Amino acid sequence: MKTTGIHHIAIICSDYERSKKFYVETLGFSVINETFRAERNSYKLDLRVGENSQIELFSFPNPPQRVGNPEACGLRHLAFEVEDIEQTVVYLNYHNVEVENIRVDEITGKKFTFFKDPDNLPLEIYQR
Repeated sequence: MKTTGIHHIAIICSDYERSKKFYVETLGFSVINETFRAERNSYKLDLRVGENSQIELFSFPNPPQRVGNPEACGLRHLAFEVEDIEQTVVYLNYHNVEVENIRVDEITGKKFTFFKDPDNLPLEIYQR
């Protein structure tokens, strides 16, 4: 098997309009396609992340809560590469997004930090 990259990451949100605003307006991801699936009473929003990646944002009626412990088995967090981490932190703070202190990856020497989406999904920004 030969993979060429990650095509998309799927996220289920609890409040579609709030999450759509966060990912489109705050994080600046562009909308590829938005679909309402009446039979499921559900939206699917395809978002462009960078040049080659996508996020599929889903809404479902009454989804179960995410496991709260970040060290639980399963997906731990999503990391987005940024050109300037300090500038990105200022931008996120301006948009009322609480961001942890910037740290340095002891293996790569690169700066990184974490913040959360409206459903407390842990998101990371990582210096290019």
